[in-house]
Amino acid sequence: MKNLLLESHCIFPTSDIIKTAEFYEQKMGFKAVRYLDATEPHICLYRDTTEIILTKTNGQKVIPNRDLYGYGYDAYFITKNQENLQKEFINSNVKIVRLLNNTDYNNKEFVIEDIDGRWIAFGIKVD
Repeated sequence: MKNLLLESHCIFPTSDIIKTAEFYEQKMGFKAVRYLDATEPHICLYRDTTEIILTKTNGQKVIPNRDLYGYGYDAYFITKNQENLQKEFINSNVKIVRLLNNTDYNNKEFVIEDIDGRWIAFGIKVD
């Protein structure tokens, strides 16, 4: 059986679901669809074939992986056009924490920090 897994979605808990959604809409080009009256309130963020689901933390602070474990991104999105995406984010004043480079694990990537302190990489494996 092939292709049992098709896609994945990131789930980001956040202490201010509206503020985080607005950041992703205004700064990163996502479209937000709000399900705040659902049994489990959430907001879905869409861009191209990518989806992020925001949930509420009930007041707890978001702790990024690098703070919890000493290193690590909080999400990784595959993209073939990092140069244009990085330029778009720079023009939108998104905080770039690592400019586009080739890593020691053979990925070409850059890393941003979102409004909640998460580090999100955008890259792809290099042959």
